[in-house]
Amino acid sequence: MTDVKVASECAKRLQALAEMNRIRIIDCLRTGQKNVTELATLLNVEIVNVSHHLGVLRAAELVNDVKDGRFVIYSLNPQFFSNDATNSTFANFGWCKIEIPQN
Repeated sequence: MTDVKVASECAKRLQALAEMNRIRIIDCLRTGQKNVTELATLLNVEIVNVSHHLGVLRAAELVNDVKDGRFVIYSLNPQFFSNDATNSTFANFGWCKIEIPQN
C-alpha cells in the first residue's frame, strides 16, 4: 500500500500540473531555463498569467527559480524531471512516473 505522505506529495504535484498552461510551461522548460518574458512570448500568454502559473509550479516544487539581475530564471526541478537518451522527458513523483511527449 502507498504511504500516505508519498500519495499526498504526488497528488500535490499532479494538481499543479492539471492546467493546460502549466503543462505548456513545463514543455517550454524541457529545452532549458527561461525567464517569464520568454515563456510569455513562447506561449502567447500575458506575463501576469505566466507568473501566476509559475508560482503554482514553484509551490509544488516542480520548477526552480534563480534571480539573475532584474530577471528570475526558471528551470525544471531535476529532482522530478529527467531526460533519457531519446530526449524524452520523464516526471517522477515517487508514486507515479509520467513520460512527457515531445512536440
